[in-house]
Amino acid sequence: MTSTLTTRQVRQDALADLADVQAVSRWARNGDLRLHVLDYEGTGTPVLILPGITSPAITMDFVARELSDLCRPLLLDVRGRGLSDSGTSWTLDDYASDVLAVLSELDLGAEPVLVGHSMGARIAAVAATRRPLRGTVLVDPPLSGPGRGPYPTSLEAFLGQLAEAVRGTDGDEVARAWPRWPRAEQELRARWLSSCDEAAIRATHAGFESEDFFDAWPSVPAPSTVLYGADSPVVTADGAAEIATANPRGELVAIPDAGHMVFWDNPAEALRLLRGALEPLVG
Repeated sequence: MTSTLTTRQVRQDALADLADVQAVSRWARNGDLRLHVLDYEGTGTPVLILPGITSPAITMDFVARELSDLCRPLLLDVRGRGLSDSGTSWTLDDYASDVLAVLSELDLGAEPVLVGHSMGARIAAVAATRRPLRGTVLVDPPLSGPGRGPYPTSLEAFLGQLAEAVRGTDGDEVARAWPRWPRAEQELRARWLSSCDEAAIRATHAGFESEDFFDAWPSVPAPSTVLYGADSPVVTADGAAEIATANPRGELVAIPDAGHMVFWDNPAEALRLLRGALEPLVG
């Protein structure tokens, strides 16, 4: 697969958003790949947050800000998004290897915490089987995979939104796809979506159906909490029951009035429940 770096763009007004973020940019390497991290600093337990398939790190700034009194949040630009390099391969093994490199290179201590949303939840699950952690919080992980149903959002939908971003989009156009989101988050996505690599999106979406969350999940050690949207098409009631059966050590918590994009759909309740899951891990 050939990376479409020629279409990947970081807009000037997107870069200007960094001036308003209460974090510093830090860098780690995994081999030749350079990975960008937003570090909210502080002296608390490090909590590395891994976003979803088309979510550069800064799009979860509103989540990190709400945790900065509780811990030391860090947001990763997953390879192929934001300011990180694209790379040439985008498997769960690749992504988990990046996470392990970030934890090591940034010297985040013997037992940090991982939080992942969607794609990031899958990555966190794999990484948690490969090194000690204080714990994990997995938010609405895609349960699609071999022998299972397709991922609910089509590749065409993702690529259509990316094409709009590369062409030049705005909050109004983003709102057509994500009408429930706070206006500030719609506008932030409009500025940053074009920083996502098309090849990375294609490969990751294919991975949602060729790689199985349940290959890693039974081996994820406690403490681990799975937060999921009560109305999510990604983690359905049957999916939640399978999660509980496959790893009885995990705790499941439903976020009311939220679909897959829990923090954007119901910010107050999703953040309250995330804090509740993190408090015993970072105290």
